[in-house]
Amino acid sequence: MRQHIVRRATVADDFLPAHLDATIKQLYARRGVISAEQLQLTVKQLHAVDTLHGVEQACGIIHQALLKQQQITIIGDFDADGATSTALMVEALSMLGCQQHNFLVPNRFKYGYGLTPEIVELANQQGSECIITVDSGISCLAGVAHAKQLGMTVVVTDHHLPGQTLPNADAIVNPNLPHCHFPSKALAGVGVAFYVMLALRKYLRELNWFAERQLVEPNLAQLLDLVALGTVADVVALDANNRILVNQGVMRIRAGKTRPGIQALIEIAGKNQQQLIASDFGFALGPRINAAGRLEDMAYGINCLLAKDINIARVMAARLDELNSTRREIEQDMQADAERILQQLNFDEHNLPAAIALYHPDWHQGVIGIVAGRIKDKYHRPTVVFADAIDDTTSELSPDIKGSARSINGLHIRDLFEHMASLQPTLISKFGGHAMAAGLSMPRQHFELFQQLLQQVAEQWLSPEQLTQVIYSDGELNPAQMQIDFAQQLRDAGPWGQQFPEPVFDDQFTLVQQRIVGAKHLKCVLAKQGQLFDGIAFNIDLQQWPNEQVSQVQVAYKLDINEFRGQRSVQLMIAQIQAI
Repeated sequence: MRQHIVRRATVADDFLPAHLDATIKQLYARRGVISAEQLQLTVKQLHAVDTLHGVEQACGIIHQALLKQQQITIIGDFDADGATSTALMVEALSMLGCQQHNFLVPNRFKYGYGLTPEIVELANQQGSECIITVDSGISCLAGVAHAKQLGMTVVVTDHHLPGQTLPNADAIVNPNLPHCHFPSKALAGVGVAFYVMLALRKYLRELNWFAERQLVEPNLAQLLDLVALGTVADVVALDANNRILVNQGVMRIRAGKTRPGIQALIEIAGKNQQQLIASDFGFALGPRINAAGRLEDMAYGINCLLAKDINIARVMAARLDELNSTRREIEQDMQADAERILQQLNFDEHNLPAAIALYHPDWHQGVIGIVAGRIKDKYHRPTVVFADAIDDTTSELSPDIKGSARSINGLHIRDLFEHMASLQPTLISKFGGHAMAAGLSMPRQHFELFQQLLQQVAEQWLSPEQLTQVIYSDGELNPAQMQIDFAQQLRDAGPWGQQFPEPVFDDQFTLVQQRIVGAKHLKCVLAKQGQLFDGIAFNIDLQQWPNEQVSQVQVAYKLDINEFRGQRSVQLMIAQIQAI
């Protein structure tokens, strides 16, 4: 789908340090940096842990569980944020002196999301006396209630938006609770878990826990590699606080201070550990961890992150890599099915509803979120993709189908589902999520009504401007800037990510060479003012490219560094290429 290129306006940046490159100062100012202090991505700049509501109660409950040597069970989610949150909590409790803890992660095909009564029952069978949820729990009313009936204490740590009713947990820590004054509402689940463990360390220190037991007070900064990975993989906003967490994690990894599991994932992904950037978490490491939860059991991904031996970690990372390759194949088949369905509905980029809902009985439940994201990216429409589900109790086909949604800027997808549920109370069985991503289930026979109502409400909520796909550009670079030194400065100016976007530039070039590599990627050589630049555009339209009739092009691109066999060169990562 052709995108409009809009150049960002020039804004005041004289409050930023004079030694910064003029272009980089402008990049920062355009992304909302309002002071030099916001560029000091040090741990000291993190928001104070005691502003997180409920953290004192959570620490008291966990302390009592430690004193009584109760069995603590950590229960997370089956995505990369949930995996890193779980691994972090397991590691942190061990570092704080706990010896009676384990983890359970729901199998998405057997138990479904979060703290369900079924997963509570399993924890009970394993002797659990205290449950701590990570990256889940805020919507798990039935599961928390069942745990309380069984006599367990429950601490919920989560970052998802709360519903009208909160679970009856002994403590809830969630920055998105209405009465929580923690300044950053964008913490990922792993960020919340990290803050809870920071608070617990302080709580135990004040009780002389470490001195009385002759324990060395742990340096929890060792966990920041997990925090960085989970934060980027969950695509939460990189506000100032999250940028610190991510930057600190990246710096530790580059310095070789990371756990064997992450090192093994970096190796299997073919990345350079010393040159790792934040986007590598989202595009290289995160998908490999997610593949375990999508196709099999996320416990495998968590155990890879917890591995102490690099050789064991490498074996596990290789298996995750295989699962990710399988996931890609399944995804490609599902995407082809989705395109055929859209054609049957006579939808194309010139004739699209305000939102897209698709269902196919043969689709894989674990991959629907990725396919929803691909369709959303291609057509710039909120997209919900459904697949059949298996009934947890009978192991037969469930009457409900499960959906995964991805949205565009300007439409809060969870709020949209809530509004749809208010219009048609029996339409959706359950839903939950964020502004940009959500999940839901509903009776199969309701799909067509859901599809119609989704399109109607989205049309009311979205303006034509919001439905127009835009690439925001930071303008032109001169050829002197399009070199390794400046490309490295851009890398170092990060971390870039959600709501702190990596710079995109645009310009006119002469198209010197063009050819297809891989399945549908355009490799090209571009010329400007006598200099040649390599460029690559992924997943291009094969009906338009290559085109030997075209010599002049308008290109929107990211200035990247390509590393191959020890050599580093500038490469333009092309977001859009148009003939002039």
